Amino acid sequence: MLGEALLNDRELMLLPGWKQRDMVVKKEISSRELVEASLRRIDAVDGQLHAFLTVDREGALRAADAADQAVARSKNPAGELGMFHGVPISIKDLELTKGLRTTLGCKVYEDWIPDFDSIVVERVRKTGAVIVGKTNTPEFGNAAETYNKVGPATNNPWDVTRTPGGSSGGAAASVAAAMVSIATGTDGGGSVRLPCAFAGIYGIKATHGRIPRYGGVSQLSTNQTSSTGPMTRTVKDTVLLTQALSGHDSRDATSLRAPVPDFVSTLDEGVKGMRIGYSSSLGFAAVDPEIAQAVENAAKVFEELGAKVEDAPLKLDPPPFEYWWTVWTGNQRAMYGYLVEERLGDLMPYTVEMNYRGIQWTAADYSRALARADRLRTQLGDYFEQFDLLLTPTTAVTAFKHRNPPKEIAGDPVLTAAGIPYGTIPFTAAFNISWNPAASAPCGFDSKGLPIGLHIIGDLQDEMSVFKASAALEKARPWADKLPPVS
Repeated sequence: MLGEALLNDRELMLLPGWKQRDMVVKKEISSRELVEASLRRIDAVDGQLHAFLTVDREGALRAADAADQAVARSKNPAGELGMFHGVPISIKDLELTKGLRTTLGCKVYEDWIPDFDSIVVERVRKTGAVIVGKTNTPEFGNAAETYNKVGPATNNPWDVTRTPGGSSGGAAASVAAAMVSIATGTDGGGSVRLPCAFAGIYGIKATHGRIPRYGGVSQLSTNQTSSTGPMTRTVKDTVLLTQALSGHDSRDATSLRAPVPDFVSTLDEGVKGMRIGYSSSLGFAAVDPEIAQAVENAAKVFEELGAKVEDAPLKLDPPPFEYWWTVWTGNQRAMYGYLVEERLGDLMPYTVEMNYRGIQWTAADYSRALARADRLRTQLGDYFEQFDLLLTPTTAVTAFKHRNPPKEIAGDPVLTAAGIPYGTIPFTAAFNISWNPAASAPCGFDSKGLPIGLHIIGDLQDEMSVFKASAALEKARPWADKLPPVS
């Protein structure tokens, strides 16, 4: 068809998902041709990256054929079909997929095939997107790098000796290396934003409860931190996928009942008149000077675009990681403690240590942690009465060598727990436990040529301001044409 004649596989997969959909519904290319291009891209580059734990060739081609049949039947395919109709997508392997292997990054489940979809996968299917496979994740999403006992560790497309981060490292690599244009990740402490920063792509953790979650194998536990988030090369694709995945579902007790705003309609309004606060440390974090400078330069772009940018009067004390950690590890014990008792040898050391930490907390410890989270929400609520957005670095360092994070940053030792260098990602968990929407946008490169991420945080339920600022930055300082060596 016309599209395939004009573009090779790589060029097709570098197109934004919304454009790919547009081509499908206009019959410029078939969904089967797009999906075949995606599968060939996976064959071409994933041997270097290990972004996928499972590739569903037969299922993806069947779904693509069904998408093409729907186009042929429709009298108005552009108006009637889903927003990603016929477009290849990767799904993080923490989401359950009916009839398709779901490992959760854990050897216990390496051969498990669920008989139902998670809410997110249900909604992905309704967009018409075609699932080409399940992306690599650390066990249960429990690490800042993507390695487990199920398959090889995921490598960073910018430098295969380095990590793309975790826990959505496979998703990030699948987009950055042009195997797909859109992906889903999950984020309990930064697991969407950290890999976006390390891989030079865009993604968001929406307001807690905006995108409902349901469908796992864990024992009952409260969800105080975790969300599903889109990961894409362009802001518009993330906005569209956020729109599609959002909305109340009673299966998730934290699911927001508020109507979902039309995020797309205001996307191009810009930041003129916005009041934006900037902080390189939030009063507690050490940050690599190159990252601090890149983020400061990005903040100046917003000034050039008509926003008022000033130092953020925020000092987070104690560092939010301290009480996030209590909640996270307590919940880990509630969810997976039975596996520590029954299948210890099949679990990763980081999961085991989190469970052992979790069993040490008392009910009073857990209650105090939740009280500190409440105080953080109050502090941020006061801040967002004065400011529209908050800017910080997404991470304190750029992508580091596999299993070899820096021992210090700007002269300060790196905080490490359960083998995870939390000092390298000091900002993200704060906004999981506070529930604020937070995105990571590419904003430059360090002296090694590795991507740097800008963290854009909004008030509760105000993804719209985050998206408008992200789109304005993308237009002023485009990043989609900056590609890694493995792409």
